[in-house]
Amino acid sequence: HLHCLLFGVLGWVSVILSFCWVYIRKYQSRQESEVISTITAICALAIALITSALLPVDIFLVSYMKHPNGTYKEWAENNETRGQIEDTVLYAYYSLYSLLLFCVFLWIPFVYFYYEEKDDDNINKCSQVKNALKYTIGFIIVCAALLLIGAFVPLEAPPNQNGTQWEKMQYLFEELGNNHGVPALSFSISSLTLIGMLAVITYTAYGMSVLPLNLIKGTRSVVYERLENTEDIEEVEHQMEKIKAKILLGIFFILFALLFVVALFISNLDKALHSAGISSGFMVFGTNLTNPLNELLLTLQPVFPLDYVLITVITMYFVFTSMAGIRNMGIWFFWIRLYKIRPKRTRPQALLFLCMILLLIVLHTSFMIYSLAPQYVMYGSQNYLLQVTPGWVCGGRAGCGVGLSMSGEEVGGWVGVCVGGVISCVKKQVINNVRNLSKDILMSVNPHH
Repeated sequence: HLHCLLFGVLGWVSVILSFCWVYIRKYQSRQESEVISTITAICALAIALITSALLPVDIFLVSYMKHPNGTYKEWAENNETRGQIEDTVLYAYYSLYSLLLFCVFLWIPFVYFYYEEKDDDNINKCSQVKNALKYTIGFIIVCAALLLIGAFVPLEAPPNQNGTQWEKMQYLFEELGNNHGVPALSFSISSLTLIGMLAVITYTAYGMSVLPLNLIKGTRSVVYERLENTEDIEEVEHQMEKIKAKILLGIFFILFALLFVVALFISNLDKALHSAGISSGFMVFGTNLTNPLNELLLTLQPVFPLDYVLITVITMYFVFTSMAGIRNMGIWFFWIRLYKIRPKRTRPQALLFLCMILLLIVLHTSFMIYSLAPQYVMYGSQNYLLQVTPGWVCGGRAGCGVGLSMSGEEVGGWVGVCVGGVISCVKKQVINNVRNLSKDILMSVNPHH
């Protein structure tokens, strides 16, 4: 089954690359097309979509470890085996996040400035590359600053305060090596996630409104006008049926957006009422209030693979509404419109900006989806066993996340062990690193606080 999953993932990657090629070629200007910018845009968009597609895979692997009765499958009974699978997914997350950093701070800026320098007819290739690198250095400095702050500020002070400066530095680098650079990457991710939140508020929210409205409103094509003028009644009626179908699809997307609004409101209310507060990043393990989207996903679990299809649709929905928002609004800097996104007339710089914004949006939505359906995203379709007498009672079970902590502690008579999804661990690491950094900054500003 895992081999089939691997082939399925490779198949999805092929589909994503094909879609990215078609999408970029659809909007790319035919007069100003550039091979380097085209390849960059396709790869950046593919990285964004693959990062989004990793979440359903993560949830599937976590759910696939257990039988419906709450017991582990034979191949997953070994803690080492489960740990290897979780580490593989974790490395996949951080590898993709590292690629996001590389694209945002180095690859896309360099290609953008390289193409900008091409407008000068009197410049040669070497000067073009040098000038592009010169402007890209600013982005590299920002990235390096984020990585250094995230790497060294949260570290504990050396135990031997009387040691030499070299010993203190050696201790800090050893601690950094033990953490494998995760705090540095986590802080950089959290910083980009904040920017991604602004992009979600600007573009995704607008796209969630404009996409269904455009479907409902529809457009009258030249073909339709010609058919109407020639009074070809049968063809006209066929066109009208297609338009009615798009009205129906637009209404569905509106209801879908309202479902997200309700789910986010209930999830945030749950965090405000039942989490440990800002010290834990307002994280709650499971649900205490009825979340309609979470309940819908749990209801679809018995019919494989409806729940995975739905979570995939939700993930892609955010991506496509973001693309619709950017396409309709264009690229803006405050009140100044920089570029328009139009079929076959979009400049390479605009496509690069579009891909960079999508990378930031995907980074934020991967954490936002956790808030939409926290129980399902964290535990998938796992169940755990009920212990009423010494020994496990296989007949008694409940969904993970209901009255159970992440470590499987007993709460209200329920006992068991649930394997949390890797995305929840990544989010927890990001929150912990940012919280520790905030404490260190506060202590440095006010040591007596």
